[in-house]
Amino acid sequence: MSFQKSTFHHPRLKVNDLGLTYRDYEGALSTLCAGCGHDAITSAIIQACYELSIEPHKVAKMSGIGCSSKAPNYFMNKAHGFNSVHGRMPSVTTGANMANQELLYLAMSGDGDSASIGFGQFAHVVRRQLNMVYMVANNGVYGLTKGQLAATADKGVKNKAGEISLFNDIDLCTMALQLGASFVARSFSGDRKQLVPLLKAAISHRGFAFIDIISPCVTFNNHPTSTRSYDYVHDHITTAAVTDFIPIKTEITTECNAGDCEDICLHDGSIMRIKKLDSDYDTRNAQKAIMDVEAHKQKGEILTGLLYLKPTASHFHEINNTCDTPLNQLTQEALCPGARILSGINDSFR
Repeated sequence: MSFQKSTFHHPRLKVNDLGLTYRDYEGALSTLCAGCGHDAITSAIIQACYELSIEPHKVAKMSGIGCSSKAPNYFMNKAHGFNSVHGRMPSVTTGANMANQELLYLAMSGDGDSASIGFGQFAHVVRRQLNMVYMVANNGVYGLTKGQLAATADKGVKNKAGEISLFNDIDLCTMALQLGASFVARSFSGDRKQLVPLLKAAISHRGFAFIDIISPCVTFNNHPTSTRSYDYVHDHITTAAVTDFIPIKTEITTECNAGDCEDICLHDGSIMRIKKLDSDYDTRNAQKAIMDVEAHKQKGEILTGLLYLKPTASHFHEINNTCDTPLNQLTQEALCPGARILSGINDSFR
């Protein structure tokens, strides 16, 4: 069975500065579970790019492997895209960025893709300050392979199969801050009023912009103490004839005000506590941001908002003094200056 999204839209939809409507930034019909937070992230990306009047053909959508890495297929179908192997998206993005720095690189990843097999790649793309927007849809599990615990899962929680997380979680925001990211934020997939402005700010930022987005898994996170989960599937699988069950759920949303703390009740009855930054929070101190993230974690709270921003940060091409012309536009004469010039370069190394 196949499904196709309708191309019909209202003839008087609002247009942006490019004359494009919101529908022009959409992609294929989502195949993710109904109620998945990842679809809310996709919707926020569409809204941000529409409001910023981003030209789709000047965007490169990059991803690895996982439920989150399917998401680029669901927005901006006229943009470039590359779905790489598990955990290797940063390397592919670095190569593409070296070839053409004029594109806007929007990278979608997951907690498994970035915090486990791709952790080393994540670390190096941060420290190299690649000019890109790196988004992690964080649900604490490997949703695409039936719910194994991810490295971002809280210590002591259980997954659907009853496996207990024995180790401390990896906080990707803290890691990004320690490694020198010039833009670090965290949000919740259901908080559109917070997420869209953060995405717009990240897209406008020159340098490495990182956003960790808590995105509950509707299907494979069945422990009541998790901060990123639903607990529903286990109680509905009662016979050997039923191999799986994906419940249809309504997307969880919130509109927590700045400085407030809100308890969000998930579908399994567990509580996720979101704490929004105060409006006067100082985003210029990376060390304080790290301490604030950890302090709220000890209280069982997830701190969201713009954690750190360095407006004057340098990015990869500035640091390495690369040429202004994208490498894929250089002529043969520029790439091969001739035997005399090459001999002079070789002599300089002797």
